[in-house]
Amino acid sequence: MRNVVFFDGVCHLCNGFVDAVISKDKNHTYLFAPLQGTTAEEVLSAQDRTNLDTVIYFESGKLYYRSAAILKILTGLGGAYKLFSLAWIIPGPLRDVFYKLIAKNRYSWFGEREFCRLPTPAERAYLLP
Repeated sequence: MRNVVFFDGVCHLCNGFVDAVISKDKNHTYLFAPLQGTTAEEVLSAQDRTNLDTVIYFESGKLYYRSAAILKILTGLGGAYKLFSLAWIIPGPLRDVFYKLIAKNRYSWFGEREFCRLPTPAERAYLLP
């Protein structure tokens, strides 16, 4: 399986992140799947699927969570995004304090959709069910 970004399909912030990565992913490195979808059901544990406050990144058979997932995704875009690799010097638990603060407040700060995003025709090749 290719690299898959699992995200909360009803979160505006999460969907904005997906939109941004799709627009910058010139090598089409990533596929995307909502945590509420069938692909997540096939790949992730039940606990991972119910934990909607995290982005999960699947690469080479390994799962990355929260800030580690975000850093892996952003640095994988290449170019200036490789500068995000500098954030690896910050210990994961400290990075995740900020991640969890944003995740906890994402619906109140950024809003929530009633259902998962519908892909544009150009995005359909990158979004998994």
